[in-house]
Amino acid sequence: RAADRKPFFLYLPLTSPHTPLAVNAEWKGKSSLNSDYADLVMETDAVIGRVLDALQIAGVAENTIVIFTSDNGAPGYIGLPEVNQPFRGWKLTQFEGGLRVPYMAKWPGRIPAGSHYAAPMSNIDILPTVVAAAGGSVPTDRVMDGVNLLPYLAADGKRQPERPLFWRDGPYRAVQNQGWKLIVSESPKKDWLFNLNQDPTEKTNLAAQNPQEVARLRALLQAHNAEIPAPLWPSFLKLPVAIDKTLDQKESAGDEYTYWFN
Repeated sequence: RAADRKPFFLYLPLTSPHTPLAVNAEWKGKSSLNSDYADLVMETDAVIGRVLDALQIAGVAENTIVIFTSDNGAPGYIGLPEVNQPFRGWKLTQFEGGLRVPYMAKWPGRIPAGSHYAAPMSNIDILPTVVAAAGGSVPTDRVMDGVNLLPYLAADGKRQPERPLFWRDGPYRAVQNQGWKLIVSESPKKDWLFNLNQDPTEKTNLAAQNPQEVARLRALLQAHNAEIPAPLWPSFLKLPVAIDKTLDQKESAGDEYTYWFN
C-alpha cells in the first residue's frame, strides 16, 4: 500500500539522446525533423512517461517529487548546428549552450502546476532538495554547495537569495553571479564577460569594457577554487572545441574556441 511505503530514491540515467544515435526500430523516423537525434528525444519522452505511469499505478504519484534534467547541453559532434539555439556553445564548453539544460520538477500539491522558477539553479541543488522532501537532513560535518529549493517552489515561496554558481574543467572555469557571467580560459588565454540579463545568448564580450566586474568575478572564482582539493591524477587529454561550429563544419580564421580537459 502507498501509505506503508518508506521514502525511496530512484536515479534513472537514460542513455538517450546520446551518441551513438541508435534509435530503436519503433521510433525510427517518428519525428517530423528527419533526425535520429529528434527520434531519440521522442523515445526518451516515452520512457519518462512509463515512469510516471508506474508511480500512478503504485499509488505514490501524489507524494513523489520527480525531477527531470540533464548534465550538459547537446554536443557539437552530432552535427546539428541548431540544436542548442539560441544559445552559443556545446557540451564541453562553459557557454550557455553547454550549461543550460532542461530542468523540470513535479510534486502535486507542493509545486504549483505550470509555475516557472526564474532564479538560477544547478544540479547540486538536487541533493539537499530531495533530502528535505523525504524529511531528512544533510550532513553538517562538511560544506554542502547546493540549496534546498523547496521553500522557494511553494505557491507562497520566498525568493531565493542571490548566490554565485561555479563550473570548472581544469583551468577552464566560469562563474555566474548577479546577472553577470565570467568565463576564464587558459588555453587560449582569454576572458569572456557577459551580462546575461541583457545578452542571454552571449553575443557581446564585455571583458575589456568592464575590468572591475572581471576582477570581482575572478575573486569569487579564486575563493571557490581555493576550497577544492587538488586532482588526484593529471589530465591526459586536451581537446579544442569550436564555440560556434559543429565538429563537421569547416574551420576558418577568427573562429572562437576553448579547450576541454580530461
